[in-house]
Amino acid sequence: MLHTLMTSPFRCDLSAILRLLAAGDDVLLLQDGVIAALDGSAPLEALLKAPINLYVLKEDLEARGLLAQISPRATVVGYTDFIQLAVRNPQQMAW
Repeated sequence: MLHTLMTSPFRCDLSAILRLLAAGDDVLLLQDGVIAALDGSAPLEALLKAPINLYVLKEDLEARGLLAQISPRATVVGYTDFIQLAVRNPQQMAW
């Protein structure tokens, strides 16, 4: 399943989202959700403990000036990769 997090991790119930993630799920952070991938942040550490694949949309990082502050443990992807994730995951959940 593809989970897309579009809101800041400080403005959503991240713990509820984490409870709904299953092993092997793909999580894409976009819009204000990219804040969750800031290196050393509590939301990032929580996401990395989950058995998921974590992706961050490059264009949204650049728009917020955060590209250099993102953890190397999150995979930065572009729109083409976003489409591939959507095709690979017929089931999707937007947060």
